[in-house]
Amino acid sequence: MSTSSKSNNSDIVQKLWNLCDVLRDDGINYSDYVTELVLLLFIKMVHENIEADLIDKHTLPEGCRWSDLNEKDGLNLLDDYKRMLLTLSTGKDSVGNILHADPLILAIYADAQTRLREPRHLKQLIKSLDSIDWFSAQKDGLGDLYEGLLEKNANETKSGAGQYFTPRALIDSMVRVINPQAGEVIQDPAAGTAGFLIAADRYIKEQTDELFDLTAKQVSFQKNHAFVGVELVPSTRRLALMNCLLHGMEGEDEGVVHLGNSLGQVGAALPKADIILANPPFGTSKGGDASITRDDLTYPTSNKQLAFLQHIYRNLKAGGRAAVVLPDNVLFEAGVGTSIRTDLMNKCNLHTILRLPTGIFYAAGVKTNVLFFTKGSAKDKNQEENCTTNTWVYDLRTNMPNFGKRTPFGEQHLKPFEAVYNLPLTERMEGEWSFNAEEVEAENSAVNQGVDDKLTRSRWRCFSREYIRDTKGDSLDISWLKDANSVDAATLGTPEELAGEAMTELKGALADLEALVASLAGGVKG
Repeated sequence: MSTSSKSNNSDIVQKLWNLCDVLRDDGINYSDYVTELVLLLFIKMVHENIEADLIDKHTLPEGCRWSDLNEKDGLNLLDDYKRMLLTLSTGKDSVGNILHADPLILAIYADAQTRLREPRHLKQLIKSLDSIDWFSAQKDGLGDLYEGLLEKNANETKSGAGQYFTPRALIDSMVRVINPQAGEVIQDPAAGTAGFLIAADRYIKEQTDELFDLTAKQVSFQKNHAFVGVELVPSTRRLALMNCLLHGMEGEDEGVVHLGNSLGQVGAALPKADIILANPPFGTSKGGDASITRDDLTYPTSNKQLAFLQHIYRNLKAGGRAAVVLPDNVLFEAGVGTSIRTDLMNKCNLHTILRLPTGIFYAAGVKTNVLFFTKGSAKDKNQEENCTTNTWVYDLRTNMPNFGKRTPFGEQHLKPFEAVYNLPLTERMEGEWSFNAEEVEAENSAVNQGVDDKLTRSRWRCFSREYIRDTKGDSLDISWLKDANSVDAATLGTPEELAGEAMTELKGALADLEALVASLAGGVKG
């Protein structure tokens, strides 16, 4: 998307976001507002798509279209809107007549209700949506506009989906290095609002001239069968279904993203995938809690991230590729955690770990990584043991800025990683890759065994499977760069010297206080 297109969409997103102020009198907060807005916005976007001859399927039934809303006022408007939502969610009118049976529309509007109480607020929302330059928005892509609204919600709200919203720059970078191809089945077992699936679809469309390079059969596969997601929370899944449909991803029957729990029977029934891209939920979040009821996982665990990791590497086809965001604890947790990491490195080639900086997720202090792995070995895709021989680690955490709203994390921070990730192995070994990293001395100890010495001064470094097993005990929590803000204990001096320095500073501070007291006392006497 061009810079001007992004700017235009950003302006529209901000205008839509500001409409929330209209609804404050109805007691609707930001999180509720997004759901309220998208129920109405989707009807408007379908109308705009039909006007532009962009869709011919999934049209809304008579009586449930934009033209049935924007000419009404008062209680008639609010009552008709409530009736419209009921029809869209059930497929029937108030007396039970079937008006539509589109499974995707039924899924999108399942249990849809409005919390609006004032007809004037609904009218104001409709007028505001009608005032937007939809021709420009259409040209830039309604799907991208809608996704921008979801991103705005995630960045502005302090709970629910916004707590661990995956930054767009990270999603796009993961997709670029995984390099999905037309014809591959791409899965996200923790789909959220379908960001990974949509980014993969966008990437494939860019590689195939918006699918024009494909046959009719291949285009049908891309629209209906290429992408599969699972989402636990109904309201989030609604957003995902709308998002996918507006991006031209229809899926089978009830859409691309299925409602359910990947750590339950829905996950167990998922077909194997060529690619899995995911950011499994970690911590707690409002709206739903995924309990682990799978009985087919080799290593039972109460840790959801470890359970998701097992699902992901088990559910890849031979030769399949995965990129998954995981918190630090998955890399070092002992017991069953060690067993799962060992199993992963046996069954898959865990070739790359990207240590992400803190602050790029909403929750402060969350430390995360991206694990990249391929099912089977580089030589034999059906290999089940000892598939990992070397693991490259890119440290994008040490000596990085404190990211947040004032210092946003962007594509420019990931480009150096992508540059070395895509190099052939021979070139990886020859270069010395650095990205604002403080140079460190090469360790002259057993810790350095299995490490490529040429790369000890960079963010990009290779560790052998033997080193990970024998020295790290199959912990993947690997770091080597020195933090510029850390204090080296070796240069601190003896405890006696430190205590003496502290005493000297305390005596000096006490003398200053006594002088200040004396000065104040003298002033009072005067």
